[in-house]
Amino acid sequence: MDIYDIVILGGGPGGYIAAIRAAQLGKRTALVERDKLGGTCLHKGCIPSKTLLRSAELYESMKRSESFGILTSDVALDFGGVQARKDAIVKQLQTGVQFLMKKNKIDVYEGTGVIAETSSSGHYNGIIDITSAEAVSTGMSSIRIGYRDLIVATGSRPRRIAGLPTHERIMTSDDALEMTEVPSSVLIIGGGVIGVEWASMLSDFGAQVTIVEAADRIVPTEDADVSRELARLFAKRRIKALMGVRLLEAGVTADDNGATVQIERNGRTETLAAERLLVSVGRTANVEGFGLERTAARVERGAIVVDRRMRTDDPHVYAIGDVIGGLQLAHVASHEGVTAVESICGLDSHAPDPASVPKCVYSRPEMASVGLTEQAAIDKGYDIKVGKFSFKAIGKALVLGESDGFVKVVAEKASGVILGVHMIGPHVTDFIGEAALAQLLEATSMQVGRMIHPHPTLSEIIGEAMLGADLQALGG
Repeated sequence: MDIYDIVILGGGPGGYIAAIRAAQLGKRTALVERDKLGGTCLHKGCIPSKTLLRSAELYESMKRSESFGILTSDVALDFGGVQARKDAIVKQLQTGVQFLMKKNKIDVYEGTGVIAETSSSGHYNGIIDITSAEAVSTGMSSIRIGYRDLIVATGSRPRRIAGLPTHERIMTSDDALEMTEVPSSVLIIGGGVIGVEWASMLSDFGAQVTIVEAADRIVPTEDADVSRELARLFAKRRIKALMGVRLLEAGVTADDNGATVQIERNGRTETLAAERLLVSVGRTANVEGFGLERTAARVERGAIVVDRRMRTDDPHVYAIGDVIGGLQLAHVASHEGVTAVESICGLDSHAPDPASVPKCVYSRPEMASVGLTEQAAIDKGYDIKVGKFSFKAIGKALVLGESDGFVKVVAEKASGVILGVHMIGPHVTDFIGEAALAQLLEATSMQVGRMIHPHPTLSEIIGEAMLGADLQALGG
């Protein structure tokens, strides 16, 4: 039996980054992945969905090309070509991850890994049994490896609503990625990040979209001003958003003609119908099916409990990424993977403060944020000042033909220290990093406002919004 210093269950952005860091630190490392290297992010989440969003955005831009002085005729959507491009990009990136594993001399086991036993033999602290699909079909025995330390990075899956019928007309985000044609109409249950991205994409592809959200606004975790702006812009695009809605699960039906949903809103029952129903109500951590119960690790509220060094209650088991709940973002999982490995190696490393993590939403327009919302800052007792600046006064936004949206800065009034930055508008996901760095360095709104931003760029809006918090905005 091969014994490894570190074994990692799960080859997503948390798992494979942890494996690389472990190899860099001289640890003999194995990674066990039951499906494909890259995990949900590469195959079912970040990359394929953003590839489809880019095609939708480009399609929409081409339909309004006359406003740029470009005459086009018969712009048509080839959805098969859209899906082929998505698959090609995913394949290219998967090959890149495979290369990184070979380059760093990481042993990759393809199959389902299960914790068979834990012990303290002096040589290892636990054993993993790995069963490949080939072994199952041929009756071969599983492979057994030992670990001194284990990192659980088993990820998550789309959350399902109990009681909903099983039918091809009722989809999760995983199912939607494999659609062969754009439906004429879609009902989306859930107006969070995933829901609004799919709403934006499918609307641009030509579907009639209705969002059903239980909260009083869409993307309720974002700043209220950003949520309201997105709802306003969605309404202009004829994306219907129904908020404060209770789904009547018994009223969900589906047949070959489409899906029907009953909802309760403002004390009244309504019936909604569409060709497809997309359920987008969050993700569930994968905490079962791999023998976690044979360790001392603890699960609470459906997620593995860890400290800021990613340690579970078992001294030789660590956990990272979606399986521990929290923000469930790929870049957070990668950071946590590095933290777990460095903790195992005795280095001083800990998980990021959630307030310092940038969050991105790739709808049209995009949204990005870091830090506290205005209401959260008030609730924490801060005396705040707010700066807000519109993209309509930014030259590059007008050049791009995308001037909707704004940047909002929340800072402490006395010190000027930045507490949060919230953006909605063109390409904001590409420059939220500046705000995240400013917050990490505890910069003030005046310091960032006085920094020279190149002209003409979209990033100028950050400087103007920062100056706006001190009533010194120069452009408007």
